[in-house]
Amino acid sequence: MFRRTFWFTSGVAAGVWATTKVNRKLRQLTPESLAATAANKALETGRRVKDRAVGFALDVRDNMAQREAELNDALGIDEDPGLPAPRRHAVIENNRSSPKYIENTTYSYNRNEDH
Repeated sequence: MFRRTFWFTSGVAAGVWATTKVNRKLRQLTPESLAATAANKALETGRRVKDRAVGFALDVRDNMAQREAELNDALGIDEDPGLPAPRRHAVIENNRSSPKYIENTTYSYNRNEDH
């Protein structure tokens, strides 16, 4: 009697365990679950690629600054020239004897802006 109860209980437990496993696997294979898993993996891969790219860019910038300093030392350039002076554009008028200058003008190179 005890053996039958033991094997019956073992069979029920194995059946519940197997049913739970199968149902869990079926839920993982639904289209929504597959899409969510793919999206999560894509986000994770994107983060890894971004981190590697940022690290690479920072390494390039550091090495570029180091190499520039080495070249400046080798050429004997010690001063920082700063920014160049702003350009001044001459304004063409009827009076050509003394041209006027305009500071910080921007010219559009769009040939379609008047049409």
